[in-house]
Amino acid sequence: MTSAALAGCAVGPNYVRPTAPLSQTFKEGEGGWSPAAPADTLDRGDWWSVFGDPVLNELESKIQISNQNVVAAEAAYREARAAVAEQKSQLFPTVAIDGSGTRSGTGGGGGAGTVITGAGGSTVIAGGSNKATTQYRVSGDASWTPDVWGKIRRSIESAKSTAQATGADLEAAKLSAQGELATDYFGLRSADEELNIDRATVVAYARSLTITQNRYTVGTTVRSDVYQAQTQLKNAESALAGVEQQRATFEHAIAVLTGAPPGDFTIKPDKWVETVPPVPAVVPSAILQRRPDIAGAERRVQAANAQIGVQVAAYYPDISLTGSYGFAASELGSLFNSANSLWSYGASFAETVFDAGSRRALVNEAKATHDQTVAQYRETVLEALQNVEDELAATRVLAKQADLLHEASAAADAAEKIFLNQYQSGTVDYTDVVTAETAAYTARIAVVQNAAQRQTTAVALIQALGGGWKTTTDPKLSK
Repeated sequence: MTSAALAGCAVGPNYVRPTAPLSQTFKEGEGGWSPAAPADTLDRGDWWSVFGDPVLNELESKIQISNQNVVAAEAAYREARAAVAEQKSQLFPTVAIDGSGTRSGTGGGGGAGTVITGAGGSTVIAGGSNKATTQYRVSGDASWTPDVWGKIRRSIESAKSTAQATGADLEAAKLSAQGELATDYFGLRSADEELNIDRATVVAYARSLTITQNRYTVGTTVRSDVYQAQTQLKNAESALAGVEQQRATFEHAIAVLTGAPPGDFTIKPDKWVETVPPVPAVVPSAILQRRPDIAGAERRVQAANAQIGVQVAAYYPDISLTGSYGFAASELGSLFNSANSLWSYGASFAETVFDAGSRRALVNEAKATHDQTVAQYRETVLEALQNVEDELAATRVLAKQADLLHEASAAADAAEKIFLNQYQSGTVDYTDVVTAETAAYTARIAVVQNAAQRQTTAVALIQALGGGWKTTTDPKLSK
């Protein structure tokens, strides 16, 4: 039998990548469709650097080595690669070597006895009641199950695809941790900005309370105005405490993401870098190029397809080849003489003739699993397209809102000053001042929150595109 014949053919269906439900363009963006060139394994680079924040850059550099979810995903990837190596080893023969030396006898009586040399050189001590023999043996045994029907090769194909899917899971874990860190960091910086606004507001409301108390003392206003001013000040102080709690929560989350105990981790207040990178022109097929979750889903389809072949191979007989060669002798010095050699070889096969439909059920189960993974792959693509459309729409709307909110804040600040001056001159009620101050405060906070939303939306869009901010149709995507 030739080696080609032993190799045989791999039964079961060969893999064909399932089609994906892609639109021609993004409804909320620009660009047309182009064929996808898989590039999920390419280094995505430091995508967070587009925000131009050195503190964020330093924190992101700690994700890969310190985040425990990423460490766990990396260990799972190593485990999957080891499984591939284990499957490959089954293509080769198994060889074992063993040796032994024994001495045995019967009887327990005395007597001089007579030494007799028996067949094969064994020594027997006769006479009295003693009998003893010595035997030395060494042999090498080999066995091999040739992959005639491709069961092992399909198992290797499945293991490789599973390892690649696990590798995609690792990239997804990194991207998720990186995105979550960036989102928490921008939340922390916006909290810093809100704290500045709240502290200034507390100072301003305390001044308003003083003015109101002075006017009440001289009899130019009523006591209810003092109560209103006190209420406004206490609410502002409460809001300040609430934002301090929010900042602490963001800081604790960042500590865990970077693998540091929250009690030993501090991010000092600093100037907020409010950079919002411009949205690139992307095409729908770009998400197939870069998104690790799509890559993982597609490779699980390939793994499931290979498992169909593994189960189909069970319909065919198992063929095994065995061989043994060794030596046996009663004297160690003559053990390896050719006259003392022993050898054997043979072949066997086994075939199940009746299993009450078990094999057919396993094949059908594998096919159903394959169909399930195809559906999951297509659903993953659809959800990815939705993610991109959502973030593109949010990016567009938030950019429009930014200019409007700045204008509204400027107008509210001007109205606040006017009403406060009018109140001091006695031409308006304090209720008008409270209304104007509340509107101005709300407008300032809205500006800050919009800026934070624009940055976190940019992060979400980067994640939706698979970690690539700049995207081309070339397999060597720019990073």
